[in-house]
Amino acid sequence: MQPAQEDVLTMSQTLDKLLVSDTVHLELIPEKKGLFLKHVEYQVTSQRYKISVYRRYSDFDVFHEVLLQRFAYRVVPALPPKRMLKGVLASVSERDFIEGRRRALGRFINLVARHPFFSEDELVKTFLTFSGSDVQSKLRDTYKKTGDEFMTNRLATQAKEYLPADIQAQFSTSRELIRNIHNSFQKLRDRAEKMAERSKENATDLLMFGRELSTLGSDASTLPSLASSQSTWGTLRQSLKSLSVEFAVLSDKAAQQGRREEDDVVEKLNLFLDLLQSYRDLCERHEKGVLHEHQRALHKYGMMKRQMMSAAVQPKEQASVEQLESRIVQQENAIQTMELRNYFSLFCLHQETQLIFIYLPITSHILGAFVNSQVQGHREMGAVWNELQPKLGCLFGGNNGLKPLT
Repeated sequence: MQPAQEDVLTMSQTLDKLLVSDTVHLELIPEKKGLFLKHVEYQVTSQRYKISVYRRYSDFDVFHEVLLQRFAYRVVPALPPKRMLKGVLASVSERDFIEGRRRALGRFINLVARHPFFSEDELVKTFLTFSGSDVQSKLRDTYKKTGDEFMTNRLATQAKEYLPADIQAQFSTSRELIRNIHNSFQKLRDRAEKMAERSKENATDLLMFGRELSTLGSDASTLPSLASSQSTWGTLRQSLKSLSVEFAVLSDKAAQQGRREEDDVVEKLNLFLDLLQSYRDLCERHEKGVLHEHQRALHKYGMMKRQMMSAAVQPKEQASVEQLESRIVQQENAIQTMELRNYFSLFCLHQETQLIFIYLPITSHILGAFVNSQVQGHREMGAVWNELQPKLGCLFGGNNGLKPLT
């Protein structure tokens, strides 16, 4: 008995289930030097497998390569670049680049480890658990034993039977919607990055403000006689130096605020953006890969049929005719396989579209993190400002332009 259509086509997942399925931590190991070049190594720790392994960028590169070969019809997130791109060198330090790459690799491996189909595949388990000396060869050998998903999925040759009649219309509508969502989230991420950057700049400004007060208060120059009898500057100057401590605390709170915005808000936005971009890449692979190859095969088949018709009109050697017939049969088989792959590609694309919508509630996680970071940041900084305000009155006397607390 054939299973119900929605049983195999519909993903019975929720975002919460995906997020708790595994969390992979990626930590930078202190730089090592090889014989000729120094390289960066990462400690990769999976909560699911409760094991830590060590990986270099080249290991991620090979893993990404075989994962894309194995799951060409699924959303495979892209890797960050290995080196800084030309034109970026002047604006980004090597340290910042390495940290940005670490974050991007962390997002990549978490999206992969939580994917409903990748997470149960031997490739992913190998990458997260194999502690041998040559993980790259192990990954390639694992792929060679299994082949791509079309060869191993029991539904691959039956995919057409499970697809809705209006699959192309559904795909077009969903693709346009996801493209709009992608554009909006890019703008949200850009704004969140600017806010985090402003918090860091605010931290720097507060620290420098406090240092200038300290410098001003440390000036031991003797006041001229015309000022000493009419001004309280001498006393005031001595009080300024102590205020630099409060401004250093304010600077630290602002820096913490920037890190929270970066870690809790920007990173979550980037995680979803990585997934959205991989979906767009998948759509392009479907159109430029499977569909394009299918059209080329049909064109080649048409040319062969015309050659066969020509051979029937103009007598040729029997051997060449038989050879042409054999080639036509081979091409017909190739076309049939491509048609099956095309339907399986649509089948997977339909499921991957659902995955995007399963991830959409991450919007509430992002907003929650954003609000919490602002509440915590303003509360902590507000507490320091409130402690500072009465000190000004004690130090300088009078209200000094301060408004009374209400």
